[in-house]
Amino acid sequence: MNSKLTSWGLFLLICCIWGSSFILMKWGLYDSKWNPILSPYQVAAIRLLSAGIVMLPFLRPALKNIPRYVVLYVLLSGWLGSFFPAFLFCIAETKVDSAFAGTLNAITPLFVIITGAVFFNLRTTTIKVIGVLVGLAGSALLVYANSSRPLGEIAYAGFVLLATFFYGCNVNMISKKLAGISSMHIAAIAFAGLIPPSLAILLSTGYFNLPLATHGYVTSTIAGCILGIVGTAVASVLFYILVKKSGGLFASLVTYGIPFVAISWGIYYGEKITGLHILGLAIILTGVYVANLKGRAVRNRDTT
Repeated sequence: MNSKLTSWGLFLLICCIWGSSFILMKWGLYDSKWNPILSPYQVAAIRLLSAGIVMLPFLRPALKNIPRYVVLYVLLSGWLGSFFPAFLFCIAETKVDSAFAGTLNAITPLFVIITGAVFFNLRTTTIKVIGVLVGLAGSALLVYANSSRPLGEIAYAGFVLLATFFYGCNVNMISKKLAGISSMHIAAIAFAGLIPPSLAILLSTGYFNLPLATHGYVTSTIAGCILGIVGTAVASVLFYILVKKSGGLFASLVTYGIPFVAISWGIYYGEKITGLHILGLAIILTGVYVANLKGRAVRNRDTT
């Protein structure tokens, strides 16, 4: 019972942190009047650089204790679970609302099932598939609720979908390849490995030549740093713990709770929320419940 309470506590905390990440991306990209400040590449790079720096004190112990043969998987986890999605989401939010991006993030569990079955030979159950599809239907309804926007802006949702594909791959790889590795060690090595490319991107985009002491740039930089320290480093450690504690599919379901937080921020900042959004969220919540029921296995290809 205590284990289940801990899992749900982690679940809710991660939902709150990652659900708030989408509005923080907007704060990094724009000032209070929605004038552009930093580019999406700069915001994402600041986020990843901050995450890497805050994890540096844990890098040496991690390298001493982690088996050498899994280092490559840990570094790959950093790219799949943080690097690519960070840039894809920031690019998407130059055209779509933060609540919309947070909502589309709920498609991740579908990619967990697909990539798990195709690349990792993992089993699933009929009831879990039904639950994920129900949640996906709710997400589709939420996308439809935003269909009044120009087609060119809606097309940027593709960047979010690609990010969720990477998330799905990462969830399965952690569960399959890194199950016996300390969550702190995974995060320390994965994020430290992202420092060089993130710094290179900031240098190449001219970030350090900007008037960084002015209010707009200070605010945007702080938003990017909070994204990195809390939204990436801290939340990812918690997520690794949840994956190993409760399994990849349950952990991926945090993406169903994220829209509640993201849409709440959207309401606060005047983004358009309709009755269809509320209905979609109700359907998503139903999917979360159904996917966590026990059911008969429909795939049994895992021979390891």
